[in-house]
Amino acid sequence: MTKNTQRTRRSAATVRRTVAAAAAVWALASCGGGSNPLDNPASIQNPGLTGSQKLAFAYFQYCVFPVLIRPLPIRFEDGSTATNTCAASGCHDNTNGTGGAFRVIGNAQPIDLANAANTADIIRASDMYKNFYSAQGEVVFGAPLTSRILVKPMVNGVLHGGGQIFASAQDPNSLPIQYWINNPAPSGSDEFSTATYGMFTATPPSSSNCRTQ
Repeated sequence: MTKNTQRTRRSAATVRRTVAAAAAVWALASCGGGSNPLDNPASIQNPGLTGSQKLAFAYFQYCVFPVLIRPLPIRFEDGSTATNTCAASGCHDNTNGTGGAFRVIGNAQPIDLANAANTADIIRASDMYKNFYSAQGEVVFGAPLTSRILVKPMVNGVLHGGGQIFASAQDPNSLPIQYWINNPAPSGSDEFSTATYGMFTATPPSSSNCRTQ
């Protein structure tokens, strides 16, 4: 093989590597990177909910939210215990919480769902709905025991800085959350559908008539 042939082959290989590297950089950029495609994105936007079903707002308000603001016994890894709420400062409180993306406005006021003046737009602007939306972001539809809103307080294969709140899936305080996740609104209905009132033992819905099975 002549020296000219060797140089030609080396040059061709260099060109191929350059093209491949450029293609890789372009591919990274097309995945949503920032100004530097090899760096982390400048910002991250969570996708909106997809699919035809949503969880029930009424059941969240009357049955799930009370669990989030209820003082519950907690057991920590070192064996110590305490009593606290999920909405407490330093936990998932919307202002001072350190509990990640899940946030709770503890003093959110219930919405009168029987009042026609409380339209869907008005409810969606309320603090209670903000809680509903944040909690729904911790849910895998139809799979409560793989949903972060339960596996973390159960310390089921994941760490939870707030300790173990639910000793098991049979903990009475976990049952409303499981029921909520397992019973979305009927397909094609929104989260305010009165079809979800079957999740209560009587109507109008209230915190005293929540079904859990």
